[in-house]
Amino acid sequence: MVQNCGRMSKNRHLTAVLLAAVMWGTTGTVAHQAPHGSQQLVVGMSTFGFGGLLLFGLDARSASDVLRQRHLWPLLLLGAGGVVAYASLYYVSMKLVGVAVGNALALGSGPVWATVFEVLIERRAVARDLVAATLITVAGVILLGTAAHTGAGQNAAAGVACALGAGAGYGLYAWAGARLIGRGVTSRGAMAGIFVLGSVVLVPTLLVIGLGPLTQPSGVVVLVYLAALPMAGAYLLFGYGLRGMAASTATTLALAEPVVATLLATRVLGEHLAPQAWIGLAIIGAGLLLVAVLEHRTAPQLPDLV
Repeated sequence: MVQNCGRMSKNRHLTAVLLAAVMWGTTGTVAHQAPHGSQQLVVGMSTFGFGGLLLFGLDARSASDVLRQRHLWPLLLLGAGGVVAYASLYYVSMKLVGVAVGNALALGSGPVWATVFEVLIERRAVARDLVAATLITVAGVILLGTAAHTGAGQNAAAGVACALGAGAGYGLYAWAGARLIGRGVTSRGAMAGIFVLGSVVLVPTLLVIGLGPLTQPSGVVVLVYLAALPMAGAYLLFGYGLRGMAASTATTLALAEPVVATLLATRVLGEHLAPQAWIGLAIIGAGLLLVAVLEHRTAPQLPDLV
């Protein structure tokens, strides 16, 4: 009975991360609908700045409890630094190299960065079969990214650098969130605490830069959607998922995002993919399935709290 309950809880954690990934997969296509002249840097900073405040508002009590614990501040600040890096680089990378490639490189490098942080900082041993599953998935993402079509005149080198930097930020705040949760912090409190600290940097910066065309009605619609669903809603789901798995595993499962983003980019935005890109999508799917099977073997060790 206890084992069955553990399996059911594990399934909920897996489903939560995958649902979050689907929401994230819509961001590039939606951001592309912003009014002409909108800066993608501003789109990213607005999404995470206002989204972080929304996360805090949804559970201000839990977040405040976390922020009052001084011994947690090193992790909170590391996570917030990751949020600022991701917010500043992610949307810019998609502008430079396309939605499909930007997503693939940023999200594909996330599990690698998360694993590096786990191994180097907390000396965590990673199971070989999980490493193999992660490498399979990342290989699919790389194949997808290198096969994607990018238009003439785009700065591919800068776009790749921005995407990898965004992936490092993503891996960092995922790792910090998992560490906070491992110390008994609720998933909502951990995510809200990290992101509201990121907002402390992002929102004042936005006031200096200005929203520009994003103040138009269509721009407001884009920002509200991005802040409410792929940011606040998805990160609540992602935080819940972190209660039952390592950050490296969660970021690997979240590689479902490039699949969603690629499908939307090709169907809605008209981006073109070479035949081998579709092979990459199939490899990602196989890797995700393998990660899910490996995670399903062990019941979560943390209490199932939100």
